[in-house]
Amino acid sequence: MLTHLRPAVVMLALFTALTGLAYPLAMTGLIQVALSRQANGTVIVRDGVTVGSALIGQSFVADQYFHGRPSATNTPDPKDDSKTIDLPYNAANSAGSNLGPLSKKLMDRVSGDVAVMRKVGASKIPADAVTTSASGLDPHISPLTAALQVPRIAAVRNVTEQQIKAILSQYIETPFLGLFGETRINVLQLNLALDAALRKVAG
Repeated sequence: MLTHLRPAVVMLALFTALTGLAYPLAMTGLIQVALSRQANGTVIVRDGVTVGSALIGQSFVADQYFHGRPSATNTPDPKDDSKTIDLPYNAANSAGSNLGPLSKKLMDRVSGDVAVMRKVGASKIPADAVTTSASGLDPHISPLTAALQVPRIAAVRNVTEQQIKAILSQYIETPFLGLFGETRINVLQLNLALDAALRKVAG
């Protein structure tokens, strides 16, 4: 019996060490050297302070900033654990709304968002301006959604629309290899650039 058991134990120990320890450590070390930024969450740092990740959206509500697409994430209600309350871009609870196309709650929210955009003169409203992503954490918006917000931001910051558009144009990302993905803009990176550029102008 030991004749058969010993090779099995040795092989188990060997492959556990190789695949459970050596391989993961080697891959971790390799990635940390070759793609350190991506491996550590594509963190964005400004003035020595971590302000977010390029992969996870943030909730911007102030009129002086570009706003991301709607987010359906939530969190437990502190007053009642059996209920939840809305908490946009809650990275600890990534999820979509799971509301169907005939959901009254969904239709009311989208209709309300469309009505708000119509009031500010939007005639063509892109889908990402009024719909949530599957994760609820999409950090990007389309250039058209960003362009619709330019007048508001320019008015609040007391600068020309051309100044805002000039900054915006620098942060348009095109599809990978011209094929994969969509033309998009990272909202956090754009807002950070907006603050930095206009701070210099004011200074």
